[in-house]
Amino acid sequence: MSDNLTLKRNLSLVHVVTMGLSWMSPMIFFTSFGVLYAGSGGMLLAAYLLAFVAILFTALSYGQMARAFPVSGSAYTYVTKSMNPFIGFLVGWAILLDYLFSCIIAVLMFGINLHAQFTSVPTSFWIVGCTLVVMIINIIGIKTSANVSKIFVLMQIIFIAGFCSLLVYRALQGGITAGLNPFAAKEGVSFSSILAGASLVCFSFLGFDSITTMAEETKNPKKTIPRAILVIVLLAGLMYFGTAYLIQQMYPSFTSTNVDSAGFELMQSIGGSLLASLFTFVIIFSVLSQGMSSMTTVTRLLFVMGRTSLLPRKFASVHPTLRTPVFNIILASVISLSAIFISLETAIKFVNFGALTAFLFVNLSVIFHYIIRQKQRSPKDLFLRFLCPLIGAGFVFYLITLLDLSSLLLGSGWLVVGFMYYTLRGMKSAPLPMVEVDKAV
Repeated sequence: MSDNLTLKRNLSLVHVVTMGLSWMSPMIFFTSFGVLYAGSGGMLLAAYLLAFVAILFTALSYGQMARAFPVSGSAYTYVTKSMNPFIGFLVGWAILLDYLFSCIIAVLMFGINLHAQFTSVPTSFWIVGCTLVVMIINIIGIKTSANVSKIFVLMQIIFIAGFCSLLVYRALQGGITAGLNPFAAKEGVSFSSILAGASLVCFSFLGFDSITTMAEETKNPKKTIPRAILVIVLLAGLMYFGTAYLIQQMYPSFTSTNVDSAGFELMQSIGGSLLASLFTFVIIFSVLSQGMSSMTTVTRLLFVMGRTSLLPRKFASVHPTLRTPVFNIILASVISLSAIFISLETAIKFVNFGALTAFLFVNLSVIFHYIIRQKQRSPKDLFLRFLCPLIGAGFVFYLITLLDLSSLLLGSGWLVVGFMYYTLRGMKSAPLPMVEVDKAV
């Protein structure tokens, strides 16, 4: 492997959108349905709409920074270039937490779902198998990963469309029981409860930011990455809105015996064992595609941090033939095997802290880069590059305050480890390269 080779630029808009949706996993609506339904007091649509508006501000900030710095590294790159290298390192360290544990969650969920179907086979067997498949596909190349993910994402979209069509058919047969008004307040449900639900629902949109780590493998990233971010958020929003509205209006009093399996119970109550089995089948492949996309994301972040000497140069090496960071992929795969003994709850807490920290500082980086450093202060700039990111930062900070104490302690502990590493290493980062947009395929 070589330290001088670059990543291969061969991803189109469709590829990038696919990878983002794959990381986000639209089926997360159902896997987290019980928690979200209970948290919003059954007012799912209102919670999703509030969350969408909040996330949209942060998505716009990512788009602004992707235009300014069309290189891999995501929040790490943006904060380093616009604010401060040390702050950038800490943000990169935090987002590394998010991306590493996203890989762990993906293979863990794969193991849990398959063990539920084949109880005689241990969860660890499925975790190891999933990790090997994800590793091999990522080593072969990002385009292969994107093409495989495209199939799995399409499966999810078809399932969601079919599910909604079934509910529409039943609605036409007189199945709506809650009326047509999606915002009709339920008895005992306050606006504060809906806000609390929105804070939970926000995590259904996580993943749009992951594609910014693929900028150096994307054709014309200055245009493609911002467009892909908006497409991903809008598509996800439409799927969530439609599904939430139909369920809320047709099954306003839905209850489940277990919030973790509420999505499965919903399928059984609507379509019996056939729909429930189909649901499980799609869930398994959605988790697999999420694992592939998560692996791509974290290995590209490690690549950039190695290239800037914040991590050993070995992390910046690329295979001469495959043009993929094979060392990073193997390392991330080994770390993913910790899913064998890490609980899902702990992994989710790490992901939430890392993602929200990155979101907060990316919003602030827009203000620092465009308003403070570039002094672009026209009315349009003040609206798009000051007010909008400020609103996004404010909402994200509010979400951080809602994290439980254990999440804050775990995340803060990780940042302390990063600070100690940065201090003991005693090295300043090399300048972040500005990779020219080329026509390589």
